[in-house]
Formats: sequence, structure tokens, C-alpha cells
Amino acid sequence: MDMLEAGLKTSTVRREIIANNIANVDVPGFKRSEVSFEMNLKRALDSERAAREEPSLQTNQPGHVARREPLDYRKVGPAVHTDYLSTMRNDGNNVDIEQEVMNLVKNQMQYTMMIDRIGSTFGKWNSFIRMA
Repeated sequence: MDMLEAGLKTSTVRREIIANNIANVDVPGFKRSEVSFEMNLKRALDSERAAREEPSLQTNQPGHVARREPLDYRKVGPAVHTDYLSTMRNDGNNVDIEQEVMNLVKNQMQYTMMIDRIGSTFGKWNSFIRMA
């Protein structure tokens, strides 16, 4: 549920960023932004998995190298990045309207899938409660 909640928050931020990109498609010099979340979440989950699998190391001297602490996946959130390096047109704008609309549709589909998953989970919990 924590990951689904973070996914919904990310989807909301992503929709706002995509809408901003689309709204500024004709503004000279505008640079599109994008949201990253999935790779950061994967990095956090991989670090937690690696921490569980590696042997337990303890330091008893201040000069010893401590093992890295795993990233907490519950603290991973969406990060907004602006693309200053690319250009689509002579006026410096780098918004591709077709790509943005495709991103908007993909984001909406992901949002709908997460909402359905949450609804299904609560439906199962409701069934278990009624059985008791």
C-alpha cells in the first residue's frame, strides 16, 4: 500500500508537469520538465534487498568502514527535472506535443491501474472482515 500511495502521488505530480509542458508548447525558449520516480524506487528496493543478503558487519573501532545503510523505499518520492540540453525547434522550445500527449495517456492508465489495485485490496479486506 505504501508503494501504491507513492505511485499515486507521483502520478499526480507527473500529470501537473505534463499539463505544464503542453500549456507551454508554443512559448519560445520553454524547456520541458519530467518526473523521475521508478528508478529511484528500484534503487531503494535493491539497496534493502542487498542489505538483507550481505553478512552482518559491525564496527568496533572509529576508523572502521561501516556498511552502507539501505535507502528506505517509503521515503522515495517524485523528483522533477528540467531538460535544458535538447531543443525541438529554432526558438529553443523542446516540447514535443505528440510525446507529451502519449505521456499523459500512459500516466492516466498507470493511475487507473493503481486505483483499481487499491480498490481490489480494500475489497478483499472488506470480505475478510465480513467473514469474521
